[in-house]
Amino acid sequence: MAKLTTLKPRLSSLRSKLSAPSGRQAYDADRDRQDWRKWYKTKRWQDLRWEVLRRDLFTCQWRGCGRVEADTSQLVADHVRAHRGDAKLFWDDRNLQTLCKPCHDSRKQRQERRGDR
Repeated sequence: MAKLTTLKPRLSSLRSKLSAPSGRQAYDADRDRQDWRKWYKTKRWQDLRWEVLRRDLFTCQWRGCGRVEADTSQLVADHVRAHRGDAKLFWDDRNLQTLCKPCHDSRKQRQERRGDR
């Protein structure tokens, strides 16, 4: 009868996903610790967001898009100029526009990463 050989453990070579966060995870974690992030959970923000969506007739304001969306969970009240914790810019309705999620999550994010306005 043949003798069974033991296999070397392979799990030890796998890196833990719980160890150090990636660059994006670290960025998100740091961002979530900012005091201004709490502003998004207030009734004042919810009311302002609704006012902006209604003002813009639930229509994406990104040039060339114009998508009308009845499902408000698919719309974002976006800050035209990044507020970076500045309360005056954050609460200014003239600094807000309605964007559909696809435009906000792709085009607008690319624009912000480039540093464009």
